[in-house]
Amino acid sequence: MRDVQKQLQAFWDQRFGVPEYVYGTEPNQFLAQQAQHFASGGRVLCLADGEGRNGVWLATQGFKVQSVDISAQGVEKAQLLARQCGVEMDTLVADVSTLDLGTAQWDGIVSIFLHLPAKVRVDLHRRVVRALKPGGVFVWEAYAPDQLALKTGGPRDAALLPDLDEVASDFDASALQHAWSGLRLVQEGSLHTGIGAVTQLLVKKAAHPGA
Repeated sequence: MRDVQKQLQAFWDQRFGVPEYVYGTEPNQFLAQQAQHFASGGRVLCLADGEGRNGVWLATQGFKVQSVDISAQGVEKAQLLARQCGVEMDTLVADVSTLDLGTAQWDGIVSIFLHLPAKVRVDLHRRVVRALKPGGVFVWEAYAPDQLALKTGGPRDAALLPDLDEVASDFDASALQHAWSGLRLVQEGSLHTGIGAVTQLLVKKAAHPGA
C-alpha cells in the first residue's frame, strides 16, 4: 500500500510540477451548479483537489474549505491560487483513501474526477456519508466507461471508470438527489478539453436519523 501511495505521489507531483494549472483555475461546471445545496458559509471538504481550482472557488463563495490532495506540488499551487484570489483555504497533503474524514463534520464534500479502484471507492464513500453532517451534501463527478473511446482526459483503465448504477449503489437510494450519466463538454485546462462521458451524483444525507 505504501509503495502504491508513493507511486501516486510521484505521478501527481510530476503532473502538477509545472507553472501551468493543467486542469485550469475555474471550478468544475457540475460543482458550480450544485454548490447552492451546501449550507451557506458551511464547511466543505474537497477530496483530491489537485491544484485547488474547486476549493478556491468555493472559498470565494464564502465556504470554509479544506482542500486535500496527495501531491505536495498540487497543494502548493492551490495555496498560491488562494492567495491570488484573496481567500483563505486550509490545505492538507494526504491520501484520501486512508484519510480520517471524521464524523458529522462537513456540510459538503466534493469529489471531482477522482478515479479509484472499486473497493477503495466504496470504502471512501462509506466514510463520506459518515463524515457529512445531517442534511450535508456530497457532489461527485467522474468519467464514465464510455470515456475510454474518447481522448479528452481521464484514466485509460476500465476498472477506474464505474458506470452510473455501480457508483449509485454506494449510497442509499433515498439519498440520491441527482444521478446522471452522459456526454457533456468539459473545458478544464489543457488536460480536460472536449466532449467527455461523465457520471454525476448529488447525495444528501438525511437531516434526521431514520429520516
